[in-house]
Amino acid sequence: MQDAFEKTKDVLKSNEETSGISQKDDYDQNWNKVIALLEKEIGTTAVKNWLHPLVFISAKNHTLTLSAPTRFLANWIRSHYADAIRRLWGQNVAPIHTIDIEIDAAAAADSPANQDTPKVEKPAAVSENADYFGARLDPRMTFEGFVVGPANELAFAAAKRVAENDVAVFNPLFFYGGVGIGKTHLMHAIGWEIQNRAPEKNVVYLSAEKFMYHFVRALKQNDMVAFKDAFRNVDVLMIDDVQFISGKKSTQQEFIHTFNALLDQGKQIVISADKNPAELAALDERLKSRLGGGLSVDIQPADFDLRRRILAKKLDIAEKTIPDDVVDYLAEKISTNVRELEGALNRILAHADLMGRPVTLDGTQTILGDLFRAHDRKITIDDIQKAVAEFYNIKLSDMSSSRRQRAVARPRQIAMYLAKQMTPTSLPQIGQQFGGRDHTTVMHAVKKVGELIVEDACIAEDISRIEKSLKSI
Repeated sequence: MQDAFEKTKDVLKSNEETSGISQKDDYDQNWNKVIALLEKEIGTTAVKNWLHPLVFISAKNHTLTLSAPTRFLANWIRSHYADAIRRLWGQNVAPIHTIDIEIDAAAAADSPANQDTPKVEKPAAVSENADYFGARLDPRMTFEGFVVGPANELAFAAAKRVAENDVAVFNPLFFYGGVGIGKTHLMHAIGWEIQNRAPEKNVVYLSAEKFMYHFVRALKQNDMVAFKDAFRNVDVLMIDDVQFISGKKSTQQEFIHTFNALLDQGKQIVISADKNPAELAALDERLKSRLGGGLSVDIQPADFDLRRRILAKKLDIAEKTIPDDVVDYLAEKISTNVRELEGALNRILAHADLMGRPVTLDGTQTILGDLFRAHDRKITIDDIQKAVAEFYNIKLSDMSSSRRQRAVARPRQIAMYLAKQMTPTSLPQIGQQFGGRDHTTVMHAVKKVGELIVEDACIAEDISRIEKSLKSI
């Protein structure tokens, strides 16, 4: 710590000589005060490992400027501690809006860890608001705020076990299921529980798309060493929606390396996806094997009772009450997506507040009429076949014919894929409506189109447009 203060004195020396006013004692005391307060919040180990190497540079124009010896350390501070530093400095010294962290190229070159690394030009200071490699945890998504029922009780129990253990269990823990059923909530809850119980642990949560973004950016900036350090020096890594790296071979390769490195160190990994590992199209077989090597938990849509209790919980948090018949109506009409259920509740509460009117069943039916019409309309395989045939300008009879020309076979496969995605029909039943085809033919079509969506942007756009047309019927 003293070394950092000595460097700070040198930085301030020229200003002291010209102004005749020595500010070094004030700066030393203020920075020391913030470090001491941080130590109470995050623990001695975290302060020693991450904050002692920082050097205070200046505090002016509502900007606190610090220096870090490596880019990795700077990124870590921005991701994990910048908000706390800004808050404590503002509370105890003076308000600041931005934290700039410069990279001390000379210190980085002198570091033993970088002796074999080519010297690079010192980059400009980067604002604390720069893109993080990890996302902030949502304070609303805790175990206390999660409503447990038959559809999710196993997932909840597994999440709690992971969060409460100092050693990795169920590694990886893999949640899978549809949209809006609680996968992300449980991952955030794990993060909060671990940070509260063991604040010295480094917990990183981000989406698979964000992982891919940082990987590509590191490649372009020739900064893979920092990327590998950032993702392999964590205690708990949580990746959401891993299906989005399907088909991205180089990203999957790096993900496998990261996965193996963390497993070898006994670090906990938590993953989520829309399907179980074996069903993820265009995913590397090695990665499928590793993802399925821990505990895979299927989270089902909430039943009526659970949906009703979720609404009651949200009303309790918001300190609001609505008639029981409205709660029952919402729980009955919105049956597959808890996120959509919460959105509907927020919508009627906002309407009541803005219009100064009580919540009623008649009013709810009017306010949410567009949403309920979408839920009431059941898409059929006939609808899908007609929409696909019209989109690709082929005969409707081609959906059931034996013709194998690509111009017919590919739209037929797309229709089978959409039938699987948009209807509750089984594979054998789908096959029967496509000219009595075997369920393995339907399975092949679903897998093939799933791969094409990842690999071919035109196919993905076509399917998106067909889906939108079906949902607007």
